Amino acid sequence: MYKFIGAVLVALQLWSCTGNSQPTAQQKTEKAKIAKDTSHVINRTDAEWKAMLTPEQYSVLREKGTDRPFTGKYYIHKDKGVYVCAACGNELFTSDMKFDSECGWPSFDKEIEGGKIKKVMDYSHGMTRTEILCGRCGSHLGHLFDDGPTLTGKRYCVNSTSLDFQNQKK
Repeated sequence: MYKFIGAVLVALQLWSCTGNSQPTAQQKTEKAKIAKDTSHVINRTDAEWKAMLTPEQYSVLREKGTDRPFTGKYYIHKDKGVYVCAACGNELFTSDMKFDSECGWPSFDKEIEGGKIKKVMDYSHGMTRTEILCGRCGSHLGHLFDDGPTLTGKRYCVNSTSLDFQNQKK
């Protein structure tokens, strides 16, 4: 009996990593459990991340991939609420921090305070940039630039794939 249950669990885990672009119920449940506790750092193995994330999310969040410009679901998103890390639910930005930079990706002029975002130097692709990572799970979010048009002068250029959105409660 236990071997059968183990085989079913392995099959489900393998199925969840085979190009299914929509999160499974198991992935949604796991994210919901994680989102309740935002105080501690999350360390997971690559296999655990692959089981939790869609292939597209894994590519962007864990392998530092990039969404194609002007295609992300949050690029022209106007709802009021909070943008959270798609991997762990860590609150990163509010809709009031979002602006249209016309760069092709969601842009924010500041972050939610409290160490929600970690900044590291990125020298990839022959450039010097500031990479932004989720302060809780270390997932790649995008890059920070000093060319923002708002009072902060900052532009947090974020992949839509790195984000989930929670509507503002009315």
